[in-house]
Amino acid sequence: MKCIFNWSGGKDSALALYYCLQNPEIEIAYLVTTINDAADRISMHGVRTELLIKQAKAIGIPLYEIRLPEMPGMKEYDDVMRHHLTRFKTEGITHSIFGDIFLQDLRDYRDARLGEAGLTGIYPLWKRDTCELINEFLDLGFGTVIACTQQRLERIVGKEISRELIDALPENVDVCGENGEFHTFTFKGPIFAHEIKYITSVKIFKEYAAPKNADDSCASISDSKPSGFWYCDFLPA
Repeated sequence: MKCIFNWSGGKDSALALYYCLQNPEIEIAYLVTTINDAADRISMHGVRTELLIKQAKAIGIPLYEIRLPEMPGMKEYDDVMRHHLTRFKTEGITHSIFGDIFLQDLRDYRDARLGEAGLTGIYPLWKRDTCELINEFLDLGFGTVIACTQQRLERIVGKEISRELIDALPENVDVCGENGEFHTFTFKGPIFAHEIKYITSVKIFKEYAAPKNADDSCASISDSKPSGFWYCDFLPA
């Protein structure tokens, strides 16, 4: 089956892609990434596009960028995504792969939009235990660094994920950040031909109004509360 892979640049994407690359029935045509066009960074994660491009080259799969305004409304987001999904369908693509683990409302939204375009979703990590996933991720030799966090987790932004860091997380924080507690940039592992070198730069705090698009995995798509996030800027080395 011919697929697109929804690539965020983070650890869940990396592990899901690792599984897919083991499956000879899956052909991945593109790594698809939504980009904040104003900032020229990966949506939500805040990672520079230069590092995203380095990831794609090291993986060896063509990168397909979908450019979006910083805070698109739901209709604007849906219209843009519908355009690109329709294009993928005309290229013979039948499936779209995601690294989601247990956000049911987000999966329902994705499946509904895919269905409109005649595509089917694939979720390699779905309903897996997140403690098992993060341990497997580390056992496989992946390396990832925390690119952004919710305001309360400022102390971990910019740090590489280790078992020690995971063990020190508060009890109400999912170890994979699946509730949007944190997002990551994966810089090494078995899917890459070589390690992506980066330099840790400044930390920046930003507060946002209510999430307006369903690509925001930091909250339920029905959430309406403002939110603050710490970002760590990474520079290509």
